[in-house]
Amino acid sequence: MKNISREKKIYIKLAIFALALISLLIYKDYGLSLNRNLEHAFYKLRGEVKPDTNIVLINITKNDFDNLGSWPLKRSYYALLINQLTKFEAKAIGLNIFLSDRISSQSVYGELLINEIKNSGKVVLTSVINNFDEKNNSGSVLFPEPKKFLVDVETGHSNYFDKNGILIPHQLNSNQTNERSFSAALAKTVKENFTAPEVMKVNFISSQNGFTNFSLIEYFEISENESAAKKIFKDKFVIIGISDPQIAVTIKTAFDDELPGLAIQAFALDNIFNNRFIITKYWKVSSIFFGLIIFFLIFSKLRNLIKYSAAFLFFFVISFLLFSFFNVQLQFYIFVVPFLFLGIFEISDFIWNKLKRAGEIENEAELLRKNLNEKENELSKLQSEFEFLGEKNSSELLEKISKLKSEIEDLKQKEKEEIPVEQIQNSANNFHGIIYKSRAMNSVVDLVKKVGTQDATVLILGESGTGKELIAKALHHLNEKRRSNNFIAVNCAALSETLLESELFGHVKGAFTNAVSEKSGRFESADKGTIFLDEIGETSKNFQVKLLRVLQSGEFEKVGSSKTIKTDVRIVAATNKDLFKLVKEKKFREDLFYRLNVIKVELPALRERKDDIPVIAGYFATSENISISQVVFDILNNYEWRGNVRELESAIKHAVIFAKAENRNIIKLSDLPNGILKSTKLNTDELILDSLREKKFSHSSITETAKELNLSRTIVSENFRGNVFKIYYENNFDIDSAIQDISQSEDEEIREKVASKVNTFLRNVESDVRSLDQKNFEEVRSKLNSKYKNLPQKFHSYLDGIIKNLLK
Repeated sequence: MKNISREKKIYIKLAIFALALISLLIYKDYGLSLNRNLEHAFYKLRGEVKPDTNIVLINITKNDFDNLGSWPLKRSYYALLINQLTKFEAKAIGLNIFLSDRISSQSVYGELLINEIKNSGKVVLTSVINNFDEKNNSGSVLFPEPKKFLVDVETGHSNYFDKNGILIPHQLNSNQTNERSFSAALAKTVKENFTAPEVMKVNFISSQNGFTNFSLIEYFEISENESAAKKIFKDKFVIIGISDPQIAVTIKTAFDDELPGLAIQAFALDNIFNNRFIITKYWKVSSIFFGLIIFFLIFSKLRNLIKYSAAFLFFFVISFLLFSFFNVQLQFYIFVVPFLFLGIFEISDFIWNKLKRAGEIENEAELLRKNLNEKENELSKLQSEFEFLGEKNSSELLEKISKLKSEIEDLKQKEKEEIPVEQIQNSANNFHGIIYKSRAMNSVVDLVKKVGTQDATVLILGESGTGKELIAKALHHLNEKRRSNNFIAVNCAALSETLLESELFGHVKGAFTNAVSEKSGRFESADKGTIFLDEIGETSKNFQVKLLRVLQSGEFEKVGSSKTIKTDVRIVAATNKDLFKLVKEKKFREDLFYRLNVIKVELPALRERKDDIPVIAGYFATSENISISQVVFDILNNYEWRGNVRELESAIKHAVIFAKAENRNIIKLSDLPNGILKSTKLNTDELILDSLREKKFSHSSITETAKELNLSRTIVSENFRGNVFKIYYENNFDIDSAIQDISQSEDEEIREKVASKVNTFLRNVESDVRSLDQKNFEEVRSKLNSKYKNLPQKFHSYLDGIIKNLLK
């Protein structure tokens, strides 16, 4: 199956990237909405941050209106608030309520309010900008009524615009004046100059309840106790405003569904005081940065799952950290939208290829089945014709039948090789990277689980390539107190005695030639962790003495030093040698052996756990996004695997390279290393006969044996024919005895199958001999060369004997 080439995919992805950017230009509001949703997610993930404690809110709630009068409240209440808060020594009082001059009924209380504002000198009033121009930060200022009488009173506009967040211009240009924002005007009461952008994006770090909050009625109750009230409001910035959602305009934030205007101003003031407003000046830079990540996704040759996971994790972590802890907002949608577009393409392409491949496989299977059915029907007709005609003119028919059977067997083999086996990973177990299914490995894993949590020394025995280091790592990760510390692996066979001692224990400067500086050893680095000593059986007895001391006391000295170092390390050792035998031969210290052999884990060779071969091979193949044909599985199952799992992994990698070079998604026999293919050709005669017996001489046994032993079907078939001649001859031409020797079974059905095959071979020879009507053996033999052509030479003498017997 031919897929889209990598070059074409790159062009398609670049086009998708361009389409995503064009979509963002056309539908920018959707991108801004996505930005806000990500901000809310970051807020929720980080959690609330306590806002400035110097800011206090007095909310005029629905309950206040129900008890004190409907909207608008009498201005006498505001006068009373200002009077008392001034008395309580508040730092500044912000009245976030626009006092219009259109309410004539308030004139009596208006004078009272104006006097209180004048006497206080701490009040900031709210102004409103008409014809607000977001682009130029301009408009006409509408001042509150008291401003007519108190020209010097501080005012600040309460305008903001909701665009990619709540944005407040700190200063608006007007024909009349340059009006500060309400929060900036409040901040000015204590600090004339402060650091903030021209247009500030408000950082809503918590819910409104993060501030000290009082309703109007609650405030009046507290104010009755002057000393208590003074403790609360002294040196505080008090903002008074309406929180009743039926009157006040509200917005939604990550922590509040309905946040009123006075709280927006409170957060803006908090941002100014603590310099934690949202920084947006890096939008353009971040757009370029995120664009580069997208290019990485497009051009990288890494597997999709790895590169997409890595890219998204990198984006999310960087964006979250910058936003949550440094208040820097990036242009999130420049990454997210193209990422989604590309992700949809990759998933669609993956599903399409899978469906296409499944369709092709189904078509291949259907064609093979159809061809196979036609051949089997033809064979059935020829066999019926043969039975009807008997032996007369049967030679040509038998040749056709034989040829047809061979074609049918070849088709069956092709079907088996072309159609991939469904991967059997669902039945496999994965224990810290150890893939298994067999009972033998299940017992090993159970033992490892039991001892992994302990600190006992473990000795792992097993042939090279069985996964001893994986077991050691599993022991390390199962130990809660050690898993967060180092796992150090050392191959003792790869280093000389001197180097091994220096490597494990370290050395001091000048300990030996080229020891130009002090070096820490592996035992020191593995402190509180685990050290894995592989091939421990290869160490010298001198070194074993020093290792024994570490096992006994946890103490050692660096090479060239007399200073004792203490280490707390778990030791896991491994070897492919018979340590007990080495002890007897005085090549390994007995005391060290018993110190190491506290817990023994014996890993069986791969050939001893055949059930694991298909699941391990399937795991390696699946990781390369490729499947394995049944015939290859059969070969893998019957190979000896002297190099164990390591050799199997190398064989699959070799096969993957050759399969992908031919643009195939399935591993076939031709992809396997020659060593594996050749090894199965060494077994003949009894091996073939034993295999046929195991398969009960079934209709497909020749083909199955050929595949099992990686031999051609002709070799297996002719070898079996030769064995039949040999056994028939050795039984003095007694066909019943020959059938018994060949089948070695009392099962009547198996004996009948063998009898059928034996009779066919012998009838073919008898028919050809009789058709020649000759009595001279040499003349007959010379004319029957075809009977000897594919028959192995070692069976020729037996066929000679059968022909001579027929001539008698």
